[in-house]
Amino acid sequence: MTTLTLIGKPDCHLCDVAHEIVEMVVAKVPRDILIEEVSILDDPALYELWWEKIPVVLIDGELHAHWRVSPERLRVALEAARPSAADSAVAS
Repeated sequence: MTTLTLIGKPDCHLCDVAHEIVEMVVAKVPRDILIEEVSILDDPALYELWWEKIPVVLIDGELHAHWRVSPERLRVALEAARPSAADSAVAS
């Protein structure tokens, strides 16, 4: 399973837009994708790393995008994400 992490904060317009794009793209990608949403306000370490770049999208822990999320680029990245062992077992 691929994990997509959306890092943002409440009352952030770009975060709301990123959330909508993530939901739209994930609904169309034929893979199991776990979406985790975290707020920089709940984690001082995340705040320190990302406060000036939110929203931030990580795919399996790796930076994919910040500030603006391109639907097409996100779709391509999710489709290309390396399948986990669980995904491979299900496909077999």
